[in-house]
Amino acid sequence: MNDRTEWINARNELMEALTGLGFPERLGEEIIKNLGSPKAIRRMTSYLIYVKPKTAELVVDEMLAICSDISAWKDKKASEEANAAYNDWLNNKPF
Repeated sequence: MNDRTEWINARNELMEALTGLGFPERLGEEIIKNLGSPKAIRRMTSYLIYVKPKTAELVVDEMLAICSDISAWKDKKASEEANAAYNDWLNNKPF
C-alpha cells in the first residue's frame, strides 16, 4: 500500500467511526490535522470503536493524549540521538 492510500484509508476509517457515533465530520477533520500520521489516526479510530465516547470533550481529550504521547516519543528519540552522538564523540576524541 502506498503512502497516499494509507492516509486515505486511515482518514476514511476515522471518519466512519466518528460520524457513526454522531459527531460532525468537521471534528474528524480537525482531529486528522492534529494527529498527523496514519498510525496516530488509527490509534484514535481504535479508541472510538472500543470506547465509544459520548461527548466531544472525551474525543478531544484522547486526541490530545495521543498527541502528547507522540511528542514525548519524539523528545525521547531526539535525546537518544544526542546522547549517542555525545558518546560517539567521547569514545572517538583524540587524547
